[in-house]
Amino acid sequence: MAEKILVVDDDRAFQGMLVEALADKGYVVETAASAEEGIKKAGAGRFDLILHDIQLPGMSGLEALRHLAEVSPGVDVIVMTGYGSKETGVTAMQQGAYDYFEKPFSLREMEVVVGRAMERRRLQEELAELKRHGGSSPLNNIIGHSAPMMAVKERISRVAELNADVLIMGETGTGKELVADTIHVLSARAKAPFVKINCAAIPENLIESELFGHEKGAFTGATSMKQGKFELAKGGSLMLDEIGDMPLHLQPKLLRAVEQKQAERVGGAKPIRYDVRIIAATNQELEERVRDGGFRSDLYYRLNVATLILPPLRERKSDLPQLAEFFLDRANRRLGTDIAGVSSEAMEIFFNYDWPGNVRQFANAVERAAIFCTSSRITPAEVDQAFSNTRPATDSGICVPTGEGLPLKQALTEYEKALIENALRACGGVQTEAATALGVSAKNLWNKLKKHDIDPVLFKK
Repeated sequence: MAEKILVVDDDRAFQGMLVEALADKGYVVETAASAEEGIKKAGAGRFDLILHDIQLPGMSGLEALRHLAEVSPGVDVIVMTGYGSKETGVTAMQQGAYDYFEKPFSLREMEVVVGRAMERRRLQEELAELKRHGGSSPLNNIIGHSAPMMAVKERISRVAELNADVLIMGETGTGKELVADTIHVLSARAKAPFVKINCAAIPENLIESELFGHEKGAFTGATSMKQGKFELAKGGSLMLDEIGDMPLHLQPKLLRAVEQKQAERVGGAKPIRYDVRIIAATNQELEERVRDGGFRSDLYYRLNVATLILPPLRERKSDLPQLAEFFLDRANRRLGTDIAGVSSEAMEIFFNYDWPGNVRQFANAVERAAIFCTSSRITPAEVDQAFSNTRPATDSGICVPTGEGLPLKQALTEYEKALIENALRACGGVQTEAATALGVSAKNLWNKLKKHDIDPVLFKK
């Protein structure tokens, strides 16, 4: 089911541009020309996100925040301010807004922030569903009773009680953000903010300001002071997702912030002290990044103290039936279907697949199979239809290495390269589609293309 966004803005041309851009991303968009109309629509319908202008005829966007919280509780609001009104944006965040844009903003910037807000909402919904499904303990939010997952849960319960920084490692789709949420909820900082930043999603020239904030006049366009994520997470936790993509030149400043709990805003001279717990996450082999010179060894050793390594789905396949039950239950609610379960023949297909995209890919496959299902149970036919869009082709003519006679590292490297080439061939060289098929981010795929010296142009149809 497509996610819905409400855009509240009285500038029809600007409103139209936003609607087109968001619709291109697959969102369903409704509009309102005033705060009063927006509140009415928000109260009458279900929205996943609200984009709200500040300067409006009648009630202002700031005034509307309180009313929106009442009629549409739990829905994030991103406010849009005029040029030079960043103070207003900060005020809006202090009053409950999720984030703010300063007009004019780039559509790319809008897509990143909206995508981040949607991902946060999906995670919140998943946590709520997991809680209903598994009980009241936060650890029950993590589905799985296999030996590897029980070991992870035991480790989480020990680590959460400490005030130490945490490093979560695991392949894409293994549930690193869910584990980070669980650690925060179980910690003594649970009632304080939990702020997240994806180091791979923020443009390199903006990430320092996002992390540490900036002073007024620090650079062109810095018309006011801005607090960074470290400050916004005061007393709570800060998740540095995709830490392996942190630009090398920023790593010394990050090390100081992690180690000494202080750093300066961009353009500032006075250190700001932080009371923050760091939860870093990565799908990369940081030791390999250290050897390659892409990650500082001192930062790695500082983070690699309380470490959690999440097992890939292929190493805990006994959890598949429980996961299938949960994701099918979620699909039934989203789609309005009433599918009772997965047939034994279909489950056998699930067991025989290695799930390179892990739990995220499995969830997608179950939901797609539910869309195609016309009976009371998912059958192999629906699984085949789901797989045609959720896994890279393997019948492309490329021989995937078996790894026989090779050192493990070399075998894994060759296997990864072959999978990437298969995905590119199946997607006609379109990198974004190949990244989706592989269950990785576009930036992650780009890094792997450089690593394996693969030219995607060669796979264009």
